[in-house]
Amino acid sequence: MLHHHSLLCVSRPVTHSTLFASVFPGASFAGNSSGRDTGLKFNMQASRSKSNSGHGIFTETRDRAKLRTTNISDGRAREGVLEEEASQLLESGPSWKIFPGQAFPLGVSEVDNGINFSIFSQHATAVTLRLVLPDSGSTGTLDGDIIEVDLDPHSNKTGDIWHICIEDLPRSNVLYGYRIDGPQDWGKGHRFDRSTVLVDPYAKLIEGRRYFGDISMKLSKFLGTYDFDSLPFDWGENYKLPNIPEKDLVIYEMNVRAFTIDESSGLDRKIRGSYLGVIDKISHLLELGINAVELLPVFEFDELELQRWRNPRDHMINTWGYSTINFFAPMSRYASGGGGSINASQEFKLMVKALHSAGIEVILDVVYNHTNEADDANPYTTSFRGIDNKVYYMLDSNGQLLNFSGCGNTLNCNHPVVMELILDSLRHWVTEYHVDGFRFDLASVLCRGTDGSPLNAPPLIRAITKDAVLSRCKIIAEPWDCGGLYLVGSFPNWDRWAEWNGKYRDDVRKFIKGDCGMKGDFATRVSGSSDLYRVNKRRPYHGINFVIAHDGFTLHDLVSYNFKHNEANGEGGNDGCNDNFSWNCGSEGETDDASVRSLRSRQMKNFHLALMISQGTPMMLMGDEYGHTRHGNNNSYGHDSAINSFLWGQLDVRKSDHFRFFSKVIKYRRAREVFRHENFISENDITWHEDNWDNYDSKFLAFTLHDKSGGGVYLAFNAHDLFVKVLLPTPPTNRRWFRVVDTNLKSPDDFVLNGVPCTETTYNIAPYSSILLEAKF
Repeated sequence: MLHHHSLLCVSRPVTHSTLFASVFPGASFAGNSSGRDTGLKFNMQASRSKSNSGHGIFTETRDRAKLRTTNISDGRAREGVLEEEASQLLESGPSWKIFPGQAFPLGVSEVDNGINFSIFSQHATAVTLRLVLPDSGSTGTLDGDIIEVDLDPHSNKTGDIWHICIEDLPRSNVLYGYRIDGPQDWGKGHRFDRSTVLVDPYAKLIEGRRYFGDISMKLSKFLGTYDFDSLPFDWGENYKLPNIPEKDLVIYEMNVRAFTIDESSGLDRKIRGSYLGVIDKISHLLELGINAVELLPVFEFDELELQRWRNPRDHMINTWGYSTINFFAPMSRYASGGGGSINASQEFKLMVKALHSAGIEVILDVVYNHTNEADDANPYTTSFRGIDNKVYYMLDSNGQLLNFSGCGNTLNCNHPVVMELILDSLRHWVTEYHVDGFRFDLASVLCRGTDGSPLNAPPLIRAITKDAVLSRCKIIAEPWDCGGLYLVGSFPNWDRWAEWNGKYRDDVRKFIKGDCGMKGDFATRVSGSSDLYRVNKRRPYHGINFVIAHDGFTLHDLVSYNFKHNEANGEGGNDGCNDNFSWNCGSEGETDDASVRSLRSRQMKNFHLALMISQGTPMMLMGDEYGHTRHGNNNSYGHDSAINSFLWGQLDVRKSDHFRFFSKVIKYRRAREVFRHENFISENDITWHEDNWDNYDSKFLAFTLHDKSGGGVYLAFNAHDLFVKVLLPTPPTNRRWFRVVDTNLKSPDDFVLNGVPCTETTYNIAPYSSILLEAKF
């Protein structure tokens, strides 16, 4: 295995043939699809599942006809074996030619003599290709004739790759999957089950149920499909990538569906919760001021996975999407109007094109640490587990699944085959969909070897860093996992990887809510976390600063609850982190107390101001700007029907006080270089107005950021429960201080762009509030 790792760490591109030759020495990889015609006739299943009405994959049926290919290697032709009576077969079917096919590319490809299917399985002993043909004249429906073709290991296998080519198959709307058999030895890590139809890991499109959360179709199967009929997507003559410098990013973490699914979005029902719905609300994003969206997972996932068996959470819908079925296919149920996978692909591209035209980059939250297939107690076998569990997942010495993801399984990321799958997936999203970057969920898993042990120089991380296609991308790690590998500030980075700065989140939360002894830590975080990132050629923007993310408390929760309240999700409060460093401002949960509500409003603005004036890259969560977000309380699944009804609210919510404040502060940051240093700030860039660093009880911090033109910005944060009267520093020559922000004031006085002149040399800063003064002529 060390040999494979060293091979994949070279800086030059590694070809597929080189990769698999290294994994399967002695194999020949010359293309072998040239003209070996078996002249085989297909027998097809006449009975079809009509109960799905085009909204779900066929129901499993026993009425199928099996077809076996001719064994070319020993010349013994094997007749087609019918499992059912001849009366169940079509009297006459198309006569298609089949060829042995070729190993590469993996997945489905169109070749000169037909459609080529290729799948890797090192330990399989038998592979059967299952095809579902579209009904004639019924484009887009999922019912059709079912064909199964057994692949011959002598003629349809190269190394550990099984392949076949079929002539004259339709060029689109064919569904396909595989039945795979192999050793029945759980102690050695095998989980083969020939009865399950499996999704091709390299399928570029996935079909399943058509409508998100359709309970009537909750047991629908998922299959791959392809589309060689559609014209290439037109990106436009004047199209260009935004290419925003990392130091200038303001990231908005959002969920495609939740962003517009509520009726208060004002959108037509057909496009609510879809990629097209995002397009319709780009004007909102521009008004807010962000220039990058980080989309929660958009790879195909099963939102009803928890409803497959009786359990305490079987009433829930997975709306966040951290449960991947396939790494290449866009979530098909984010297509408008139940349009399916081909429309989803087209609409995703339309969304990216529209966002780019508006100057907004698209970063994808990607989950390569685990899949939807869960654990051995409640397995949900859809793909990898049944194809080759021993290759795709980390196992212990007894063949049992290792769980560093908290989700029952851990992808074997640094196995050379799995590593190439991940690289191919990333390249696909960059070349096919033009995305600008990736945020890697639980990225510390990607730093573990095949036995789960941490690696100092993980081959996959290095390969992503050095890959030519990915060179233009932002790459961001969530630098921890559920096995305790916490790498904030020490993630293997090759001076390229950015990191979610979990220490920023915790330290800022603690200081703003008034914890003692946090002043020095708060100062370190807002000045760029040099203790973490000032190494080699790293920059402040390699720290992704955030106070709130999709995990855990929303901004509203953070100022409204001291404890989790997750009663609705059926987990008894055992889910999520217990250390949220939150403060309810005097009353647990919702309240009509005006003083508590006022304090909460102030605290939310304090958090936002701190985030936007900090050196590094700020990231905020969808809904933060409204100040009345519905609480999620660590629940990453949620009730889909209520998950974001807060987002649009009444018709005038976009003009709400909180939206106005958040938008103004974001735009203020983007307009001033003083908050966006390329390098770590020096003593010439900042003056700390502080001689009380060692006072454990001090909860006040003030400092001035100096700009290159001789001006400056004065900031003060008061986390005491009392007023603090400060002596303002002398402004730069020929300038005076103007108040831009005071979070204690009501809108619109809490933010005044042109500033209000300070007539005194002192400023009385209210309890739990912050100010920003700008030096102007």
